[in-house]
Amino acid sequence: MSQGRFVAKRTLQGVGVVWGVVTIVFLLRFITPGSAINAVAPLDATQETREAIARELGLSKPLYVQYGEYLFDLVQGNMGFSYIRGQEVTSLVFSKVPATVELAVAATVVAIVLSIPLGVVSATRRNQPVDWLATLFSLAGISTPNFWLGIMMILVLAVQLGIFQTSGRAVAGVTVLTSLVGPRSFLDTLVLWLQHITLPAIALGTYFTALITRLTRSGMLDELGKPYVRAARAKGLPETLVRYKRTLIGGAVITEAVFSWPGLGTLVIRSINLRDWPVLQGSLIVIGTSFVLVNIVVDVVYAYLDPRVVNE
Repeated sequence: MSQGRFVAKRTLQGVGVVWGVVTIVFLLRFITPGSAINAVAPLDATQETREAIARELGLSKPLYVQYGEYLFDLVQGNMGFSYIRGQEVTSLVFSKVPATVELAVAATVVAIVLSIPLGVVSATRRNQPVDWLATLFSLAGISTPNFWLGIMMILVLAVQLGIFQTSGRAVAGVTVLTSLVGPRSFLDTLVLWLQHITLPAIALGTYFTALITRLTRSGMLDELGKPYVRAARAKGLPETLVRYKRTLIGGAVITEAVFSWPGLGTLVIRSINLRDWPVLQGSLIVIGTSFVLVNIVVDVVYAYLDPRVVNE
């Protein structure tokens, strides 16, 4: 199979998955107890008022008609209108994406910076105290719920010690990069940004740190036992060069809710509480589509780096 056919196949599969996500999200409104009309209508609304609201929301039409209209609107980039918030869903949802992406990138940086050195040290000090500590850290990181870790860090580091902020997003990461007007303003902006993003980034990145640590350790142990490493040692190369230069080359909804981070996760939680179905549906579709796109990109890059994947 050629690279082009492989990409086309993965893209078509991704479209099918997105369609499945859209269908499930659409049906959630009808299989969930309660009615969307209750979230909009006053408590003392008459039957005539409720029927008028149903017609306004399009809920009086047959289910298949509503589904067809919903798909048609999505294709045009229209996710509906939130009567509770009084906003277009598309603009509301995408306004929250930068905060979620910023938190995800920060958590990824935390995971990579901590996990790779831990994995390398654990592999090169196998069955030694450092290896046991790294293994214990990995087990704790995978087993600890991020919401509990977030709450504990808030109580200790924010409330008791006052080092970090408890919640919110005072400044965007992009603002830090654009505040290079003077050293003082840049430093103040950077410190303010770090005070707000450090704790949620650690809470979100802990699981991935533990997971990547274990993967790095396993990969290092596998590479260190290969013939080319033994040959490099036989040639008298320094152990540091052998270990690092020749072998190393080879989850956000709950976290955002805990730290009141203004991203898609917080928007989803609040929409559930308000029973704001248009916003909830739009948020879930964006999140699901993002996962599909990331998987497609990873598959394509993987196939480019290892062409054998194309023929599997």
